[in-house]
Amino acid sequence: MASGQVKSTVSSHFVEVLEQNEIKHVFELIGGMITILVDELHKSDTIQVHSMHHEQAAAFAAEGLARVDGKFGVALATSGPGATNLITGIGSCFFDSVPVLFITGQVNSYEISNNPDLRQSGFQEMDIVSMVKPITKFAKRITDPNEFSAVLMKAIKIATTGRKGPVLIDIPMDYQQAEIQIGTVNQSSKVASTNDSKVIEFNQQLASALDQCMRPLIIAGGGIAAATQTSNFRDFVAAKRIPVVKTLMGIDSLPNASKLNVGFLGSYGNRWANQAIAESDLLLVMGSRLDIRQTGSDVTGFKGDRNIFQVDIDSAEIDYRVQTTKSLNCSLAEYLAVANKAQFNFNAQKLETWLDHLTSLKHKYPHDSENIPTQGVNPNSAIEKISRAWQEVGTFVSDVGQHQMWVAQSLQISGDQRCLTSGGMGAMGFGLPAAIGAAFNNLGNTICLFVGDGGLQLNIQEFETLKRNNLNVRLVVLDNQTHGMVRQFQETYFQGRYGSTVEGYSAPNFASVAAAYGIESIEIYSDQELELAIIKYENFKGPLLLNIRIETLLNVYPKLAFGQNFGDMEPQVKSSEMEGT
Repeated sequence: MASGQVKSTVSSHFVEVLEQNEIKHVFELIGGMITILVDELHKSDTIQVHSMHHEQAAAFAAEGLARVDGKFGVALATSGPGATNLITGIGSCFFDSVPVLFITGQVNSYEISNNPDLRQSGFQEMDIVSMVKPITKFAKRITDPNEFSAVLMKAIKIATTGRKGPVLIDIPMDYQQAEIQIGTVNQSSKVASTNDSKVIEFNQQLASALDQCMRPLIIAGGGIAAATQTSNFRDFVAAKRIPVVKTLMGIDSLPNASKLNVGFLGSYGNRWANQAIAESDLLLVMGSRLDIRQTGSDVTGFKGDRNIFQVDIDSAEIDYRVQTTKSLNCSLAEYLAVANKAQFNFNAQKLETWLDHLTSLKHKYPHDSENIPTQGVNPNSAIEKISRAWQEVGTFVSDVGQHQMWVAQSLQISGDQRCLTSGGMGAMGFGLPAAIGAAFNNLGNTICLFVGDGGLQLNIQEFETLKRNNLNVRLVVLDNQTHGMVRQFQETYFQGRYGSTVEGYSAPNFASVAAAYGIESIEIYSDQELELAIIKYENFKGPLLLNIRIETLLNVYPKLAFGQNFGDMEPQVKSSEMEGT
């Protein structure tokens, strides 16, 4: 054996590397081809193995944890159906730039088919690597046990540098117990870097444009939190005195109480925030890709004749849909390190005039007057009341659907509170497992999950995981007994034919289901009952479910009117063309 090398096995070295990276939690659903890895993980004194009830849930849990603890997440699955069940979670991490290491077990190396005409050789054999390559930063099957150490180190580095994202390593079962030699691994890797002169030039043009403009805005995207730059971003905003509109993924970039917080923009954005964009004469886009959910269909109107400056780590996202006046391809960490030292800001007198106008828009279009039900609870009011009252919540999580938009419109973020949701993938079923993952970051912390009846049913089996670990997760179910977002779409474009959203769809009594798992639960039918429940459970510990009844036919408004000018919103202006839900 060469000097400086030690013997290990693939599985034991895997655990050692996780320990060295201070990984405390691993999520999986046990299966035959990962039993060796899982057995080794259970021997660790520092790593907790959390067995979920579906591989998709394991993937979302790893994502939820990674998004709040600043490290990479880890999820395991067996071969075949176990591996394919990870795919939605892998895609979620890819689109939302979350670093997660996915490990899949594979059949023994001698069972793998090398004949392209042979569909399968080993039981549950599956070429997962080929399937996930388009939605990972790196994916590889181990073909020699002695390459595992270098591949593992490379995968971790790729996941956690540049624009972060998921990686996958597929390991044949016989290789997992193979003895290997561990030596010094060359970790050199080129990471794109932008020199300070380009940042300085960008800031000089930005400063000049700020001097000449009257109504500037920052568009804050999910890239800020993904880069762990929220604190530095808030310093930048305070120093440069530029008001902020937030995307769905950037909801927690600035506290709602900040006088520079404008609100949520986009397809279902606050009416005043979209109006502010329409009236602005300068946009500084930070960590947002300006997709159709932000700009609507009228990209030309969104661009207008205003100056648009964009900072993004991914060059492919720059000028993809909206042409910028000036762009900077670099990480937000690099940019803010230089920009926070630069001496420029927006004129204080012009700022006060602009803020006064924005405040008048907010007062003109109250967030809780857009979706007023004829019966049941007003969802916007409910979300505002809960988030204002439950200050002990460290992280809010939202599943996907109508409630996701109500959360974005009305959630009151304060201090260092986080808000997690599935953006690019938009995966129903994300919420409960992601909340579970986030809860493991700090077991004393309280997580509040907003979820619809449709989304909850996709991973409802994780009630057992929630109860078994006695996690401080409060589920607020906005229960309208329908797939509400699609039903609203059907109302607009299909003359109210509600196939598979109302007709052919049903949901159980979630309070009863939760009670069957031993979870504290309550049904809420009115604003008064909600207010009493908020007070009753303010200091509650352990899992909790509030099932809030929402009117079935209640729509999410305001909503950008597709085919119309940017800023025109339903229900006052009707869409003239069909869009995605």
